[in-house]
Amino acid sequence: MIKQIPSKEIKEYLKKNPKCILLDVRTKEEWDTIGKPDGEKIGLKTYFLSIQIGEERIFNENFIQEFKNLNIGQDHEILNMCRSGGRSQVVAELLTKENYTCSNISDGFEGNQENVGWKNCDLPCQK
Repeated sequence: MIKQIPSKEIKEYLKKNPKCILLDVRTKEEWDTIGKPDGEKIGLKTYFLSIQIGEERIFNENFIQEFKNLNIGQDHEILNMCRSGGRSQVVAELLTKENYTCSNISDGFEGNQENVGWKNCDLPCQK
């Protein structure tokens, strides 16, 4: 079972769980047009690696290897993020199978029906 963390709880969560990193799995187009989280400003090393590629948004078959190439230790908890929590849930499940500890930012960067998302929670963003 993947732990679900709404954006509004991230700062508090990091106080209790400092060995976390942020993995944004949206597309380059989303990063360029909608924005990016700036986790570094709250002590959260941030990585950007798309689970879908191209305009057709096909599954990135090399995702696991590309993630491993980032050399993130398995002693870190990976907080996965996408637009609204769906793709990041899939990534959390994939990485858990690779023996990483993962949680899902349940409302993603933009929010969903339940919560407002990272960019609407006064969490730091890059332009």
